Amino acid sequence: MVDRVTAQRRSRIMQSVGTANTGPEMAVRRALHRRGFRYSLHRRDLPGSPDIVFPSRRKILFVHGCFWHGHSCRWGKLPKSRLEYWRPKIEANRKRDARNVKDLQDDGWGVLVVWQCELRDQPATINRIVQFLETA
Repeated sequence: MVDRVTAQRRSRIMQSVGTANTGPEMAVRRALHRRGFRYSLHRRDLPGSPDIVFPSRRKILFVHGCFWHGHSCRWGKLPKSRLEYWRPKIEANRKRDARNVKDLQDDGWGVLVVWQCELRDQPATINRIVQFLETA
């Protein structure tokens, strides 16, 4: 399948994709803040620079985009073009994510990954996060 935009335009589009303060992450942060939770953001001293950190609870949230982190939902599918580029890139992201979660758990942190697609049912997802945060 041929890409509908030029290589230069595609490059600009991909460069504009942020890694922090994404829409899904902001939605989770706002909902948790409304419920009285306070947190740190993007702690670079922890493996993977977790999106949301609750230091007093020793809990961490990663809010992953389905495409970039290779989720098995319909939004996590690989593109039809340039598979030789995308397949190894997404697979490397998945391996890095798994390594970061393992390192954090080995250090005594509780880790929860929230997928972008799960936020389509935001109340249920926020309730699941709150349960995670309130368990010992």
